[in-house]
Amino acid sequence: MQNKFEKLKNYLTELNEQGLCLAFSGGIDSTLLLYLCRDMNVLAITFKTDFQTDEEINEAKTLCKKYNVKQLIIQTDILQNPQINNNPKDRCYHCKKMLFETALEKMQQKGIKFLIDGTNFDDLHTYRPGRKALEELNVISPFAKFEITKQEIRNYAKECGIEIFDKPSTPCLATRLPYNTKITKENLKIIEKGELILKNNGFTNCRLRLYNDTARIEIPQQQFNELIEKKDDLISSFKKLGLKYLTLDIEGLRSGSMDI
Repeated sequence: MQNKFEKLKNYLTELNEQGLCLAFSGGIDSTLLLYLCRDMNVLAITFKTDFQTDEEINEAKTLCKKYNVKQLIIQTDILQNPQINNNPKDRCYHCKKMLFETALEKMQQKGIKFLIDGTNFDDLHTYRPGRKALEELNVISPFAKFEITKQEIRNYAKECGIEIFDKPSTPCLATRLPYNTKITKENLKIIEKGELILKNNGFTNCRLRLYNDTARIEIPQQQFNELIEKKDDLISSFKKLGLKYLTLDIEGLRSGSMDI
């Protein structure tokens, strides 16, 4: 693993010589890249749309300040694009294309040549339509290039003293809705508030999948009993969001359950 990361650091140094920009979400993948580039003249670009929570944006700001990396926040009304708003199965392709084209325009204005992102080697083996957009736009994914997996990223981040090395993955809020369901600011806000309720009750790794007025809760199976014990308070809180029906997915938390 050390050999992979030595090659990666040398590669990032080479890219930096011609100008380097990092698409920075605040997740552990992009945070490790931020850490590795902290002594370079790198620009971190963070996208702010209705698909990201305020908490995520604030965490990204905090990390950039911590590592003294310049940050540019690009705010985009993503729901104006019908190819995204209608939530087709390739929504992620259109979303990535729209956002990263904007990032590339900003980079060109600043004379920055290379744009990197935190896609890891494991991501190449899952349903990720956004990868096609990154390839079309020549966005570089260093972790994927050097076959660095998610677990290797977490392990190395821990060695580097990065406090969020075990931070749960936080895909965008749109992934909580079934494909071909119209995405609105209102249903995204329900999802954001609902997941915050779960997190405040100790379910830090969770998903709230939304089907009109029905919510499907995904949490790790080992926390099922805890959720049942707290169900009365949770029901009361969720009803205030306008949800009529609450369900617990007995398969537990898993990535990409909407892709089936």
